[in-house]
Amino acid sequence: MLRVRCLRGGSRGAEAAHYIGSRLRGVFTGWVQRTFQSTQAATASQNTCAADDKATSPVPKDCLVCSYNEWDPLEEVIVGRAENACVPPFSVEVKANTYEKYWGFYQKFGGQSFPKDHLKKAIAEIEEMCNILKGEGVIVKRPDPIDWSVKYKTPDFESTGMYAAMPRDILLVVGNEIIEAPMAWRARFFEYRAYRRLIKDYFNSGAKWTTAPKPTMADELYDQSYPILSVEDRHKLAAQGKFVTTEFEPCFDAADFIRAGRDIFVQRSQVTNYMGIEWMRRHLAPDYRVHIISFKDPNPMHIDATFNIIGPGLVLSNPDRPCHQIELFKKAGWTVIQPPVPLIPDDHPLWMSSKWLSMNVLMLDEKRVMVDANETSIQKMFEKLGISTIKVNIRHANSLGGGFHCWTCDIRRRGTLQSYFD
Repeated sequence: MLRVRCLRGGSRGAEAAHYIGSRLRGVFTGWVQRTFQSTQAATASQNTCAADDKATSPVPKDCLVCSYNEWDPLEEVIVGRAENACVPPFSVEVKANTYEKYWGFYQKFGGQSFPKDHLKKAIAEIEEMCNILKGEGVIVKRPDPIDWSVKYKTPDFESTGMYAAMPRDILLVVGNEIIEAPMAWRARFFEYRAYRRLIKDYFNSGAKWTTAPKPTMADELYDQSYPILSVEDRHKLAAQGKFVTTEFEPCFDAADFIRAGRDIFVQRSQVTNYMGIEWMRRHLAPDYRVHIISFKDPNPMHIDATFNIIGPGLVLSNPDRPCHQIELFKKAGWTVIQPPVPLIPDDHPLWMSSKWLSMNVLMLDEKRVMVDANETSIQKMFEKLGISTIKVNIRHANSLGGGFHCWTCDIRRRGTLQSYFD
């Protein structure tokens, strides 16, 4: 995949730029290629300056929002809600992001509630998760309950809603700024409404509040004839950089980004396009560097069950979806860990996710991690790393499309902005 900005600093930055350029030269054409070339030139120019990194503005003392990475001590978090969750209508972008064995489920129940008994169990699991977080000293905030079955219409499409279960999908905290993602599914167009009360409170405490350009989600944003009849088809298309979303307008889900201080990593996926990534790069420059990384993944959507950064110089990398740029991390001195095969049974419904939610963990700090109570293999892995496991069962909540990282958005972590790649 295309890389937006190379890692800063001497020969390593030049080597990274050369590596990515050599991999992708000739793969993409038109707008994407021109954007990449202009971005490389701008980055190279900035990298020649001795003092190219300006200090970010200090966070106001009374600001409730401050988070730079995925592992500093967690003090406040938003946890999603499963209440009133609805199955999204079976539109082309939903089809491209779900497994064929569940297509009948979407066709039958699109626009209706998820199975009531299952939803009830998921709600109870998340309530217990919130109680455990509070017991660990973390302040927990929740989005507002909304009736997601209400049909809405814009000049370009009509749909019903989905849920406010996964705040990580829609909110990205960078320093003292909350960025609302524009999203790419029509069923998630108005999902931001559930979080507005909270965000206004954070804004009033001194936080920055940014809403990325809202896409029209017109038909032109999607490849209406996207061929996805087999996993082999998906592998071929992903290798060619082809996805169901086009470059008609910017779109991205926040969960395709993952933070490591001054460096933020992102993947081009079914829901995040290059225009969306370029918007984020320009918005965060020069204080943050946005890097595109890619994976051998037939169905990329959200990075944190594929590549989950869990500490300074420590990353979980999915062995089923190897990272094409992993040598960049190894050469920077990072430790790359392959998590064990998930233990979740084949017959457990995962309507919008894979079994690899086992690695979708939430770090409470460098030495504490919230992990699935059923996944004993990964618990042992963390214990060998000297990381204490906080075991919580969210197996039914997994079915709605996320693990602990997805179900949360860390609002405040006790730490400072640092660079881990210089």
